[in-house]
Amino acid sequence: MYSHGSESLIKQAREIQESELQKFYSRLVKLLQAKELSHETVDSLQRLHIILFATKFTRTLPVELQKRLLSLLSAPAEQIQVLSSAVLRETLPLSGQELNYNQENAAQLNSHAAALLLSRVRSNAFPLFNHVTLLSKKLVDWLRYASITQGGGASSGGFFTGPRLRQPMPVAELDGTVSGDFFTVLCVGQGFTEDQWMNVYSFSMLRHWLLTYHSVSTGSTTADTDDRSEVDGSVVSMVSATSSSSRLLPPKERLREKAFQYCQRLIEQSDRKTHRRIDAELQKACLVEAVGILDCVCVEDASLVYRTFPCIKALFGRLSSDLSFARVLLPIAQFYLNHGEMAAVDCESVWKVVFGRFPAELFNDAFLAHELLRFLRLNLESLQLRLPQYTRSFPNLLKFLAWNSPAVVDDFVDLLPSLVTTGTAVELLHTLLDLPCLSATLVLHLVSLDAFRNPSFRGLFLFLLRGEAGSGDTIDRLSTLHEQLAEAASWPRVVQCAQTVPVLLHIFFNTVVTIADQKLLAHLILVMLERSSLLLSLRTFIREVHRVFSCHLLRLCKLQPSLVMDQSHELVEFAGTTANVYNKEEMYTHVVWVLGEYLSVSCDSRCSVRLITSCFEALEAVLFEITSSTPPPGSPCPAPRVITTLMSALAKLASRSHDLIPRVSLFLSKLRSVTRCGSVTWCSDEEDLVAIVTRGEELWSLLKTPGVAQSVLTPSAHVTTPQWHKDTNVSMPLQMRALTSLTHSQ
Repeated sequence: MYSHGSESLIKQAREIQESELQKFYSRLVKLLQAKELSHETVDSLQRLHIILFATKFTRTLPVELQKRLLSLLSAPAEQIQVLSSAVLRETLPLSGQELNYNQENAAQLNSHAAALLLSRVRSNAFPLFNHVTLLSKKLVDWLRYASITQGGGASSGGFFTGPRLRQPMPVAELDGTVSGDFFTVLCVGQGFTEDQWMNVYSFSMLRHWLLTYHSVSTGSTTADTDDRSEVDGSVVSMVSATSSSSRLLPPKERLREKAFQYCQRLIEQSDRKTHRRIDAELQKACLVEAVGILDCVCVEDASLVYRTFPCIKALFGRLSSDLSFARVLLPIAQFYLNHGEMAAVDCESVWKVVFGRFPAELFNDAFLAHELLRFLRLNLESLQLRLPQYTRSFPNLLKFLAWNSPAVVDDFVDLLPSLVTTGTAVELLHTLLDLPCLSATLVLHLVSLDAFRNPSFRGLFLFLLRGEAGSGDTIDRLSTLHEQLAEAASWPRVVQCAQTVPVLLHIFFNTVVTIADQKLLAHLILVMLERSSLLLSLRTFIREVHRVFSCHLLRLCKLQPSLVMDQSHELVEFAGTTANVYNKEEMYTHVVWVLGEYLSVSCDSRCSVRLITSCFEALEAVLFEITSSTPPPGSPCPAPRVITTLMSALAKLASRSHDLIPRVSLFLSKLRSVTRCGSVTWCSDEEDLVAIVTRGEELWSLLKTPGVAQSVLTPSAHVTTPQWHKDTNVSMPLQMRALTSLTHSQ
């Protein structure tokens, strides 16, 4: 969030009128024409940067102003360099106003000019490939041939300051020994020279530049033929003379070679023992960047893979046992993923760390969670095709979600479909439903180990904390586990985790219908029926899960109506349990509806009169019980929708077995006579009661003529899914063809 003062400045910058802006440009040009730049000039440059930054579209500066700003990139004062570069990066270059750096004035190419060049190349804002080649040559010099003696101590005079008058000392390594090789970002000293600062800056932008350079058209090949970098200083010239072989390479390949050497040296330096914690963190940060750069150059030039892998393999062997280097191990994993197959190396140990130890031991590390999930999202296609360990690791990966749901739920929205396979679907569904339990278990795992020492519950907790799929879909004593974790249901972390489950369940079911066969879908229906009673005691969580189950039960049965026949016994048993009317209203209503809708010979030839009668009797018993007795203590009256759905299902079943019609008619007539006597205990709202009775009268009237009842309550397929536009026996196809020819005619 911006401060109030900053918001005011940004608002003013966005509301500035064009006429006022042109006057401001003219005034600034006059200020820049002065021999010495005043404080007013600096303030005006700062204001210009705010105006350009705050506008959502990119502006074009007047020609004269842009020329002046380009010339200021080599101004003596670094503050002016910084402001000029920042302003120009927010603008579009004018035609013919490109940066005119060439071999003659390349020495003026400081970090701020380089940053501008990089931004222009990345946005394809100028066409001159000489610029690209020039910056690459300068990067080689800055990276490989920076001074190896210390500069003057830092002072308040500016970022780049002249050395103090003293005997120059060589730079040192982080362990205090004198550096015996070329300068890198991991070299230390009392002060640094300008080319050493450029070395640091070059390393910071190197990976981005390599990616940019790789995507830029090489244009004229003549630019690559002249590879004699303009180097300054006796040290650079001396070192350059000894490396003539690398100078025979074109600029792009030479930059890769020097980047390779620089990163190899950083990896060697990272093995040195540091005296300060901040230096150790610097080593880790440099390793992350170095491995990323090596990966980049190997992607661009596959021949470097064989030279790089021994170093990367040794680095992994050195760091893999120490999880404090987790942020370094992820780029190493990326390198193995990109190049391991080509180099024919065994990557199993890498994936054991990434999919095994990381989630199991560092699930509470927010930074690692973000980085690992980002790694998975960026490499999703490769992981699915080449690593079966990935899909099996979902019990481990979901620990990140169970621990910090709000921060990573968006990642799992993207990742979850890739974890759904025919082999993992059932176990994954159970695991999603147990996520609140896993969240509570992770908290206990960190703060209280007493629960894990109890042999009665230890097996339950260990199953939740398993690292891989395949040890079983779920556990037998879920109700015992829920009792043990009843107190944890109110913990904020558990509540937050429970709130994400319905979203993920929708994604799960939307994915599974695209890959599952009928047998798997039938199994999932069974899981939904079983787990509707086995959820952690969170009222809102249970209600939302039941709502998701209801939605997708209906969808699955519409997709494949024969599923109702496959699980008819379990569905009828669920619908025949009166308690479900009161504590699973949403799901109960949908189960009754699918039984009434799809338990029919027209949907599945296996359906028999005996099965229809059995289902009818189960529903009839429930309807009779809830309409002839007071609801259980503490339970509300049954919902009117439940009662009307039960009546409709009974009428549908009776229309398919006419022997049952008298039984339905008798109930409906009794219902009408009972309600005429006054209020009833099972319905407290008069309007609801009227709606129930009206629905009963409609069904009773239909059942008086069984033939009509069957055509209305169980219509044939050609009625429910008409295709009159294809029926040659009606005039509709002819009319449609005529209309089509008219609308498509010239």
